[in-house]
Parts: sequence; structure tokens; C-alpha cells
Amino acid sequence: MRKGQVRLASLGLAAWVMGGIAWANPYELSKNDVMDPKIIKSADISLFGVKLGDPESKAMDILVNEKIPGVKVEQEATFILLLDQRKPTGPMAGVRLMDGKVDLIFINNRFAYKTRGIFRSVLNSESPDDIRKLLGKEDFGDETVMGAAMNYEKQGFLVNYLGKDINVEFSIPQ
Repeated sequence: MRKGQVRLASLGLAAWVMGGIAWANPYELSKNDVMDPKIIKSADISLFGVKLGDPESKAMDILVNEKIPGVKVEQEATFILLLDQRKPTGPMAGVRLMDGKVDLIFINNRFAYKTRGIFRSVLNSESPDDIRKLLGKEDFGDETVMGAAMNYEKQGFLVNYLGKDINVEFSIPQ
């Protein structure tokens, strides 16, 4: 290879590496404006810094012991529930702890004002079809007159749509 070809090859490799790094970055639900549904994987999702697979101690430290502005925290059985301090009518987000680790992260439409990126639009959707326009066709699901359960299994999340109530559950794909 000549000097010019080596330089081009190096630039191509650097771009490929940088693209790979950007693609693998975690998606913090309350901070990042990720809009491409194809790059979202449940393993890259975090809720105020807590990711799937994190130890229970980390989830407790971040979600319970540290004060999150505007958020009231409750513990109920295996769940750490986050409520909107302004209207604590029910949880807006949370995690489930099983076997000492976070195995589920959930958000719902009460969390829409804190969510960034594509999931803000999902939580404010008017129909299952609106959600499909944002995320693409689900891997499988069930739709009735009451609502829809749309499973994006390959990416590790499930969207439950029931009228004005929308819930997104992130779990480690099996």
C-alpha cells in the first residue's frame, strides 16, 4: 500500500471503530435523544444510571439513597418504584430486583415528561399504529379492542398499549 492508501484505510478503520462505539453507547432514558429504533437494545438502556444486570446494591444507592429531583421513591416487594413528586398517583418508572440484580426496567406515560428520544414519542402515542410508525413492526404481539402488547423481542423490550396507558418494559433478551 502507498502512503495515501494507508491513510485512507486508517481513516476508514477509525470511522468504523467510532461508529461501533457510538452504536454501543448506553441510552439513558432521561438524557439521551436516541431516535433510531434499530440501535436500541435493552442491554444499553439505563434509568438514572441503573442498567439491566446491575447489582441490587447499585440500584439501591442510585435510586433510593441519592435524591433524584422531582422523584419520590417507594419500595414494594421486589420493585423500586419511582413516582412523580408533583402527582404521586402511581409509579412512572422503576426496576425489579431478582436474585440480587436488576432484571427489569419499566417506564410508563407518567414518565414521558422526563424521557428523552424516541420513547418520549412512544409514551405520548395515540394508537398502536403510531407506536409501530416510531419503532417498526414488532416481532410478535397481540392486539384486541382493549389495547395491544407489542413485543420487540430481539431488542429486549415490550410495549403495552391500553388507551391512554402506555408501559414499556425492558428486559434481558432470552
